[in-house]
Amino acid sequence: MEKKLIFSGLLAGAVGGLTAWIFALLFAEPLIDRAIAYEDGRAAAQEALDRAAGFAIPAEEGGDVVSRGIQSTLGLGVGLFAFGLAMGALFAVTYAVCLGRTGQIRARPLALLVAAAGFVTVSLIPFIKYPANPPAASNDETVGDRASLFLLTLVIGVLVAVIATAVGQQLKLRLGTWNAALIAGAGFVAVIAIALLILPPLGHLDANVAATGAEHNTETPRALRDPDGTIVFPGFPADVLAEFRVYSVAAQALLWAVIGLVFAPLADRLLRSGQRPGVAPPQRETVGI
Repeated sequence: MEKKLIFSGLLAGAVGGLTAWIFALLFAEPLIDRAIAYEDGRAAAQEALDRAAGFAIPAEEGGDVVSRGIQSTLGLGVGLFAFGLAMGALFAVTYAVCLGRTGQIRARPLALLVAAAGFVTVSLIPFIKYPANPPAASNDETVGDRASLFLLTLVIGVLVAVIATAVGQQLKLRLGTWNAALIAGAGFVAVIAIALLILPPLGHLDANVAATGAEHNTETPRALRDPDGTIVFPGFPADVLAEFRVYSVAAQALLWAVIGLVFAPLADRLLRSGQRPGVAPPQRETVGI
């Protein structure tokens, strides 16, 4: 049964990844093209300033190993497909663990709840503190630091969610399901809020402070100025940044929603045809549509 559930999770993850790829291709990729155009324009403006100041201009590097056309289509699709498979497997394992430990929640609603929890912990919480940036909106020297902080935020979200769930299960015996859920949920939100406040903004990273001369809440490029302080190239377009972030988190929400919606009927059918793993036969009647 567990293997069938995991296979169903992989199938749901594959469908979710492909759906997210189509969404990103339609909405996010045009914004990436605009961001790359900004990056090229800013680089040309910086080169002109360097020439005027008498600095040596380094030779241009070779072209990209993988063309932009491949990156924006096949590369994006493969990446989201692989991510969807990984999240589908994680989802299925979490679902199997929750079976028989969530009271009277039935198979289909449980799938949707696990999908919602996956979106919040894996996608939304890290996004709140460290939202996705298009090309030219981040400092290349902070790639490692940004990846580490994103992963740390993700791990914190997952751990706090697990602890809050365990606490809620214990409180349910004394306070009832509703009160226990409220208390555990409030504790989860409070701990996550404190963690997000403690974690450093990207603009506080050493490489960004060195580049801008001050600490900021973001590393998004500001206007490029000449030695006299005159703006020679604008800062990164706010509309491009905002739209890209909205579409990025929307693609994640879509992926998790598809995983939950595809997995729910598959799991329900499996659990109707056989005994749930780790659950005694008398409890089978809690599974239904």
